[in-house]
Amino acid sequence: VQLQASGGGWVQPGGSLRLSCVVSGSSLDYATIGWFRQAPGKEREAISGISRYYTRTFQSNSVKGRFTISKNTAENTFFLQMNNLRPDDSAVYYCGAARYNLITSSWSQTSQYSYWGQGTQVTVSS
Repeated sequence: VQLQASGGGWVQPGGSLRLSCVVSGSSLDYATIGWFRQAPGKEREAISGISRYYTRTFQSNSVKGRFTISKNTAENTFFLQMNNLRPDDSAVYYCGAARYNLITSSWSQTSQYSYWGQGTQVTVSS
């Protein structure tokens, strides 16, 4: 399983970006996609997650109401729409794929994800 994240860039505070994560490979053995971010000197932080097969989604309180996760299952593509961006949203954003259907208590744990994309930089500044 390979993941390719894209869509990052520079944006002013209050602006929007849409990240994409394309999943590929000969064996698409995954059930949950998670979006994480990591700022310099900080730990990787869970942002949002979504089930591949179900309508279940997860979101951290830090982005609730501003970020929306969605999917195009047929194309194995997952999106993170980020609105009203703030300077403290600046980080490298990663998508990860877990083999299992994660639940509320587990989706935010990086150890649950077996596969990771390379990350895409998001910079929010004026």
